[in-house]
Amino acid sequence: MLAAMMDKVIATAAEAVADIPDGATIAVGGFGLVGVPEILIDALLAQGATDLETVSNNCGTDGFGLGVLLEQGRIRRTIGSYVGSNKEFARQYLSGELEVELTPQGTLAERLRAGGAGIPAFFTPAGVGTQVADGGLPRRYDGNGGIAVASPPKETREFDGKTYVLEHGIVADYALVHAWKGDRHGNLVYRRSARNFNPPAAASGRITIAQVEHLVEPGELDPEQIHTPGIHVQRVVPVGKVTVGIEKRTVRA
Repeated sequence: MLAAMMDKVIATAAEAVADIPDGATIAVGGFGLVGVPEILIDALLAQGATDLETVSNNCGTDGFGLGVLLEQGRIRRTIGSYVGSNKEFARQYLSGELEVELTPQGTLAERLRAGGAGIPAFFTPAGVGTQVADGGLPRRYDGNGGIAVASPPKETREFDGKTYVLEHGIVADYALVHAWKGDRHGNLVYRRSARNFNPPAAASGRITIAQVEHLVEPGELDPEQIHTPGIHVQRVVPVGKVTVGIEKRTVRA
């Protein structure tokens, strides 16, 4: 009976994302093309939720990952640290269609981790003396080259003679992550560089949905090798082997 209650496996990605509403905040794992929960994202695209706020290192690439939601105008706001490699992202941002909160990469990872650990805020030296701390970064343009919404200044404080800036933890309504292996209780193992933003994203979600390449039975995973414990995961979707593409190919003429 207890084992059945702890079984978090959902048969399809469509079922797993069916209840994500318009306006939801979604933390998404991945870095470039690696470790991206693309099957869950595609299912969300088909599901139709819109007016979304995403939290991810980058907002996908053209035609892949979060980029497919972006192309359909389904993302209202995004928090991230890298905005290159996506022409549609640049177009929407500069035209005032998309609000963007730029955050240093390490700070973003810690904001997600802190949210998952129940830490509301923390001080970091990253960004001190820049617009990250002082404010003025364009979050939304007005479509005519002007700034419609700028980032506000953040609280700073000195510790042992060094200045730090206050950053807030992030708790997302949902988190979408990709894992190499997962068991029915939601324990996850990431493979190599796919262990990027997936662990902190998984921790930050109130409801975390994991697509896993290999579903195993409880007890088959070495406890010492588990990267995300099942307490952070509410739904597990087996998707089979996923092929990672090449973001930039350089060859001789």
